[in-house]
Order: sequence, then C-alpha cells, then structure tokens
Amino acid sequence: MTAVQLITVTEDEGESRLDRWMKKHFPQITQGAIEKMCRKGEIRVDKGRVKASDRVAPGMEIRIPPLPDTPAPEHENAGMSKSDAQMIQDCVIWKDEHMIVLNKPPGLPSQGGSGLGERHVDGLAEALKFGYKDKPKLVHRLDKDTSGLLMLARTDRVARRLSEALRHREARKIYWALVAGVPNPKQGSVKFGLMKTSAGRGDDKMICIHPAKMGDYPDAKRAQTDFFTLWFLSTRMSWMALEPVTGRTHQLRAHMAELGHPIIGDGKYGGSTAENMGDGWGAGTGGDMSRKLHLHARMLTVEHPVTGKVMTFTAPLPDHMAKTWKMLDWKENDVPADPFTYRQ
Repeated sequence: MTAVQLITVTEDEGESRLDRWMKKHFPQITQGAIEKMCRKGEIRVDKGRVKASDRVAPGMEIRIPPLPDTPAPEHENAGMSKSDAQMIQDCVIWKDEHMIVLNKPPGLPSQGGSGLGERHVDGLAEALKFGYKDKPKLVHRLDKDTSGLLMLARTDRVARRLSEALRHREARKIYWALVAGVPNPKQGSVKFGLMKTSAGRGDDKMICIHPAKMGDYPDAKRAQTDFFTLWFLSTRMSWMALEPVTGRTHQLRAHMAELGHPIIGDGKYGGSTAENMGDGWGAGTGGDMSRKLHLHARMLTVEHPVTGKVMTFTAPLPDHMAKTWKMLDWKENDVPADPFTYRQ
C-alpha cells in the first residue's frame, strides 16, 4: 500500500474529469474503486468532498488515500468476449488517427458505475485500439438507454479539445425522440433549471426548477433545451427534434416530462401509466410499440480537433425506434436534418 499523497494538477494536464485523471495516474485502480473512495470521502479536491464525475483543473490539490500496489491487468475488461469486441467495433461509424465516432446501442452504459455492471463502452474500448497503443477515451456520455452518436478521443490532447468544444457549445447535438401528446407551441425552448432529488441514496432523478425561482435553490443548474415538432399523430404522440443547449444529466428527459410530454418508454420521468390518451401523461402507448426509451442522438456537428474541418455525423435509428417509425409510416428523409435553422 502507498501512503497518502497530495498531488497538484499541472497546467499540461488541463481540465478533465476526476475519474479520468485518477486512471491516468493510477491505472491499477478501477472505476468502481474510484467511486467508492469518493463516496467515503477518501479522495478529496482542495480538501472538499467530490464525485468521480467532478472536473479537476490546473492548480487544484487532490488528496489520494493509500492505494494497493498490485498493477491492474493490461485492460480493465481482460475477459472481453469475441462477440462483445465485434459488437463494439460494429458500432464505429467513423474513425481516423485522432478520434472515433460510435453509434451506441440502447442498453449499453457509456461508463461503469453503481449498478451498471462491467459491460460498458469504456470497458469495451480496448477493442477499439485498431493497432494503436492506448485505448480511446470517452469525451462525453449518453444515458444507458439512450442510443446514438458518441465520441472517443485517441489522445489526451484531442480529448481536451473535444471536451472544450462541447463545454463551450462549439459542438451541436440534435436528438430525435418520440413523446406522448403534441406540444403547444410546437417549437420553442425549455429553460427550467435542473436539480437532483434527495429522495434516496443514489437517486439521480432530476427535478425542474422554474427560472424565476433559481435563486431559491443554490444546487440547481441552469439548463436549456430547444425543441421542434417534426411530425405528430393526432393528439397521441409526436416526433421531436431536441437540441440541448446545455448538457445536464437527464436534461432532455426531464424537460420533456416537465412540458407534460414525456419521452415514450421513459419509466423514470414518464410515470407508470401504460396508456397515453393524448393529454401528455404516461410514457407508454400499449399495443405493439416497444417499451424501450425512444431517445436517439441523431446528429452531431463538431470541428475536427486537429484539422479544423467542420464534420457532421448522422446515426441511423436503433431497431426498436425503426420498428416504431415503420409502424407509424414515418420516413427518416421526410423531415429536415436540422430543423433549428429558423434561429439563424
């Protein structure tokens, strides 16, 4: 075991998530161990308690508790099956020597965590080395049940540039969703702040705070989602384009539920009602429609971190959403790829 260490983040390291910083400095430590040490208050930043997902920046002092000396295996998921390796490789829709773009399937977590198991994109990234020495690094995340475009970087420098592009809103993401009911108006913005509930340990459900009341809730974070109704079926359901202007946890799901139009298949924010009669309540419609979450990261526009070229990626719908679209006789090419041009 090592002794307690106090390490200051250097300028060369830039800003990053705490768990990624830990893995870079202490590769023998697993994601689960990092999260446990944070929960117990053993890892601290500038003497304060932190979460594994918190960001650290140059000049911050990180307290590291005694760590085991045993080195980790060559990669965290050393027992990866051939089928899992092939699956994650089949998700690649674009790659070069700097970055990789995946179409993440629903049901696969982006990263490990409490209750998420060992099978996740970060753990399977060893199969995405494609001859390079290091496995690619996650730049951002999608919820476990959300499908679609996910970026990974092949170097720390590229990871920092892509993370900064997302943080400074220099990259655009458009999601497709199927929601209960029909929003009125059919296009606009939701600007409710978001705050974690305190109901139960480990509960990561977010609640919406009216913009006028943000000052009453110091833990609330400002959030904005732009929405556009692409198509609708009577008063029962709508095909939505959603663009997160900010990037908060569960932002799209919480905002649509707050509007009274939860995303189909969202058990966390849509309530338990199995049928939706068009009033917006209930995130299921019964019948043959899949009960899986109908939320998909459809389009991503970002400036290449090295060449500077503006690139746009599009991910086809996952099987359960494609089946729903076919049932409703909706065609992917019948709607504009970017319906938010009205803002320009």
